[in-house]
Amino acid sequence: MRYRISDSITRAKESVAFQDRPYMRHIRLPAQAHMRHERYKIHWRARQRQSRELTPALLSRREFAGLCAALGPFVSLSGILAPDAAASVTSGKKRTVKCRGGTIVSALGQGSARLAQGRHPAAEEEEGLRTGLSLGMTLIDTAEIYSNGHAEELISRVIAGQRDRVFVVSKVWPSHVGGDGIARACAASLTRLGTDYLDLYLLHWPNGVTDLSGVVTAFENLRSSGKIRAWGVSNFNVRQMEDLFQVPQGDRCATNQVPYNLGDRGIEQDLLPWCEKHGMPVMAYSPLGGPGADLLRDPTLQRIASAHGCSAAAVALAWAIRSGNISAIPESGSMAHVKENAVALSLTLTPQELQTLDTAHPPPSR
Repeated sequence: MRYRISDSITRAKESVAFQDRPYMRHIRLPAQAHMRHERYKIHWRARQRQSRELTPALLSRREFAGLCAALGPFVSLSGILAPDAAASVTSGKKRTVKCRGGTIVSALGQGSARLAQGRHPAAEEEEGLRTGLSLGMTLIDTAEIYSNGHAEELISRVIAGQRDRVFVVSKVWPSHVGGDGIARACAASLTRLGTDYLDLYLLHWPNGVTDLSGVVTAFENLRSSGKIRAWGVSNFNVRQMEDLFQVPQGDRCATNQVPYNLGDRGIEQDLLPWCEKHGMPVMAYSPLGGPGADLLRDPTLQRIASAHGCSAAAVALAWAIRSGNISAIPESGSMAHVKENAVALSLTLTPQELQTLDTAHPPPSR
């Protein structure tokens, strides 16, 4: 990742030049602040001489970090977010999504489809999830089939002692919906997660499910007994959503979890408008393109990321949650990636940037 330095230098320069303007000279600063300000001016003028040879070049991540260290207080004065300063996200206003029923959740959560598979040490994946929670990504999505239940077990260690601040989502596999299968699957997930309730329980796929009425009844029984707070579906198309809403209490469905990212905008054609019409938020999985995707190498994304001093992933996620009706659950497991992702919670793309992304990745025609 490379970053443009020209805007950083200009804003830092202006933060000092402001006090040098004639109409500001009559303002008396406290002695300590005045001394600090004078040191800043001396330091900046020395840096100014050194920076005259600098052009609006692109710097590597290491070079950018070095410049931030050199400019010190001026970087913070100018409002620049360095790549390793994701903790500053905690001070900004974070995006949220209002669920049906009024529950407010973070617009950015954490996925777990490939956790507990040995790709990374378990302690590292757990710490990545904890880091995400501390940065405001308080929705964690999982499922009974992820790593044969081991993902849920890993998550249980993360949410232990802080269950009340985490919105936990799990899913039941379609082959388990017959008879009392949903109740049994839910009980098993609760045991693995070490909790006595789920915030949201989803039907993972519609494949092979012919008795939607039975599914809704099972979900409603779990909700009435306090085992789940809400229920929803995943991977449903418009026709299947309409079938669901024809079932008694089927309109209590809280969300539809589907794939959505800058390179896969298919739901914008019909499903997203349908959900918006019915006041139903959408939960986007694979918001960064999914395993093996090259979305984050897209040059348009990278240019916009460079302008904001953040990662391409942060821009892609900010784009996905831009409407306020979509939450996104990028894959977690790496603390570094989680920190980069969390920047999206307070990143606002300009209308011009959104238009540029539309040009590079056109929406589907309706």
